[in-house]
Amino acid sequence: MNKKIKIVLATQNKDKIREIKKILGEKFEIVKLKKFPKIIEDGKTLEENAIKKAKAIFRITGITTLADDSGLEVKALGGRPGVYSARFAGKNCTYLDNNKKLLKLLKNVPYKKRKAKFRTVVAIIFPDGRIKTTEGSVSGYITTEPKGSNGFGYDPIFYYPKLKKTFAQLTTAQKNRISHRAIAFKKAKKMLIKS
Repeated sequence: MNKKIKIVLATQNKDKIREIKKILGEKFEIVKLKKFPKIIEDGKTLEENAIKKAKAIFRITGITTLADDSGLEVKALGGRPGVYSARFAGKNCTYLDNNKKLLKLLKNVPYKKRKAKFRTVVAIIFPDGRIKTTEGSVSGYITTEPKGSNGFGYDPIFYYPKLKKTFAQLTTAQKNRISHRAIAFKKAKKMLIKS
């Protein structure tokens, strides 16, 4: 039997962990940290934040570490919320707070101008200290109201034209075939298997 590759995920977000586990599959053993350090995500880019998180966890474990940072970039808002997507509506805000703020800002913007892109950057630190990054993105539109109850974050208001549904209306399996996170982590998976 093939030995599983041990990795640590630099996140405490249960929704994200569940999604990543499904994307990576059976070849990996995800090691859980008993105590998670406080990491201030103050990078100016998704890549900076992903690398910062990976380094913080790698210093503790010495095990191959994966960290990601994702953002929603809305064209009509000059690429915002971007790197501030998780805390767009302020400190300790909820997914709902973020969605409400975004919809309010786009209130009078017509559909054709509501283009948006989800981006994920994954940073991997290997046991020898090498750092590699990879990226995934998916384009869509911001709806005028939330639809669907699956997923998390901005999923209920991110419309994916190819499937004519929001991300929150997709099944986990559907989302894991096409999402920004799926694209980035599938690339990361190949890097991990090759290393």
